[in-house]
Amino acid sequence: MWLIPEVDMRLPRILEEVHQRFRVEWPDYAEFLSREQDEVRAAAREFLRQLIDIVEQPDGDPARAHDTTPQTLLFEEIGRVQWREGRDLTTLLSAYQVGARVAWHHVSAVALEVGAPPDALAALAEAVFIFVDQLSSASARGYVYEQTESSAAREHLRDELVELLLSGRADEPSVRGAASRAGWPLPRQAAVILVDPDNEIGQRMLTRLDSSSSLLIRRRNVIGAIVADPVQPGRRARLAESLRHAGAVLGPPVDLEYLPASLHIAEVAATLKRDGVLTDDPVFAEDHLDAIIVHRDSRLLAAFQARMLAPLADLPAGVRDRLTETLASWLRHFGDRRAVAAELHVHPQTVRYRMAQLHERLGPVLDDADGRARLILALGWQRPSR
Repeated sequence: MWLIPEVDMRLPRILEEVHQRFRVEWPDYAEFLSREQDEVRAAAREFLRQLIDIVEQPDGDPARAHDTTPQTLLFEEIGRVQWREGRDLTTLLSAYQVGARVAWHHVSAVALEVGAPPDALAALAEAVFIFVDQLSSASARGYVYEQTESSAAREHLRDELVELLLSGRADEPSVRGAASRAGWPLPRQAAVILVDPDNEIGQRMLTRLDSSSSLLIRRRNVIGAIVADPVQPGRRARLAESLRHAGAVLGPPVDLEYLPASLHIAEVAATLKRDGVLTDDPVFAEDHLDAIIVHRDSRLLAAFQARMLAPLADLPAGVRDRLTETLASWLRHFGDRRAVAAELHVHPQTVRYRMAQLHERLGPVLDDADGRARLILALGWQRPSR
């Protein structure tokens, strides 16, 4: 241990020189050295002792610097603090390089003063580089650990906020508290986006959403997000572009307390999109509230249609379908036979013939305003099959 006493005597000078260099570029690190000087000095002394021990042992192997020590944990914790305080890891590693150069300057000077042989000096240099690498690795490991743990905790808090917003039972103080813990600024309004679980484009799109203005929804059988302030100028156009081909549906923009309703409307719209009733890409539910109202209960709608079209029930299926399709188009076009013929790709005379059959079957209901309104409710949101 012929170098230890000499290096130990220089340790205060080494730390002071490092401190002075840090004051220029990294004053926070200089403050840390001053605040934690006892712990830093103990760690530095232990590392220097290991460093010299490696060189002085006949079978010394610089790779032994890889061994875990309590001092290594200090540098791992420094990496964790670096992440918690929002600092860049490369800045810390650069500071380590400065400290290593100062330490090597003093250690090599001592080695030369005491007449260390060339092979010992070379081993000492190699050990210094390995130690710097190990310290950097320890801090990088702590940085990544803290980043991972912080991200997991943050995502958990965001998931809790999503469940609270969609529960329909949250009061404003609870929502504000949960948003504060999750680090999500509360918007005035929000909307729900749902994507097809089998659509890979939609799933990739969700990962690219700005986390500062969106919250991912990870419920069973529900994949989507809550997006903030979707009515801001230009926001709808950007959403429409980013959601194209994603199998996406956007619920109507609502105040936060009504988000469960936005989710419910989006779910109904998603069902109608899968059934081919809504064909926009993406579907903005607020543009189709009429169709959503009509189709939200398929069994009720089917019963109503059966009631209104009962006079056609005894016809062959093909004939009944053609007449129903013609009637729906006639109602949409206010009886304009040419418009109906164009939509159905048939001759206007064919339309005249079919309408004569319908008048015969349905009777005065076609001439009654209330009757036509009920037929529109039953058929007006269907599209031609051709």
